[in-house]
Amino acid sequence: MGDAVTKREWGDVVEEFLLYLAAERGLSLHYRISVEQSLRRFEQWCRTAGYAPLSVQEAQLAEYQHWLRRDAGLAPSSCRVAVVHLRVFFRYLTASRVLPENPAVLLRSGVAGHPVPETLSAETVNRLLQSIDPSDVPFGARDRAMLEMLYGSGLRVSELVSLRAEQVDWEEMFLRVRGKGGKSRYVPLGGVAARALRCYMEHSRPKLLRNGRRADVLFLSNRGAALTRERIRQIICTRALQAGIPEHVFPHILRHSFATHLLENGADLRVIQDMLGHADLATTQIYTHVDQKRLVSLHRQFHPRGKH
Repeated sequence: MGDAVTKREWGDVVEEFLLYLAAERGLSLHYRISVEQSLRRFEQWCRTAGYAPLSVQEAQLAEYQHWLRRDAGLAPSSCRVAVVHLRVFFRYLTASRVLPENPAVLLRSGVAGHPVPETLSAETVNRLLQSIDPSDVPFGARDRAMLEMLYGSGLRVSELVSLRAEQVDWEEMFLRVRGKGGKSRYVPLGGVAARALRCYMEHSRPKLLRNGRRADVLFLSNRGAALTRERIRQIICTRALQAGIPEHVFPHILRHSFATHLLENGADLRVIQDMLGHADLATTQIYTHVDQKRLVSLHRQFHPRGKH
């Protein structure tokens, strides 16, 4: 197969794949641009190394992954994302019968080289939440409800800011969340978070609505408008400082803590995957490394021969 033909075919299948991500998977333009950049980087590497992109085998993909980690100048997280994009792409090519078999089936996303997510201990989370007085209307009740839901249901901050009243199922105690790529999932609404949310909706939200205006989203600013992600980040940082917590606390650390504490208490990894809305189990597996790190720490602390 000539290089010009391969290049033309590569461009065709990449375009088809991007259309598939948009039409069939409903993934965002931002995500599709990221995928296109990953595939363009891979194509350039193949040309430089003298490989036809659609003819690579496992050995070439392993070589490329090594190049990403050592020579591409990318952060570990970016390397991992690039590998995930390749895995999804080659799986699509195999399913579409463009390729007879998947050369990336054994390609790992490099979780071991990915930074372990920051988390808070259960005691620290409890200290943060207990420091916010829900009887302080309207802002104490609002902030307590937001943080209880970020931690209790593992929501992304983008999911929290867009949450509407009709997404709360009070009878079944579930939230219907619209996540990445417009995909819906159901996550439990714990008893503590539910009580905090009811308190906010009954006592605080009406006070935040100004001049009888309507607002579709649940959580409102002091002007009666939807909160922004940046404003929620500021609120959480301020609340952590007021609670005397020295760690850097940001919205996503509560989601990380949600997943880690579930895993530590025996929850199945696939259940956690569903609740977080991860498309790939490999994304969720990063939390096993948090748990392993904790076990190593406990071993070193308590086992007679655990210390160095």
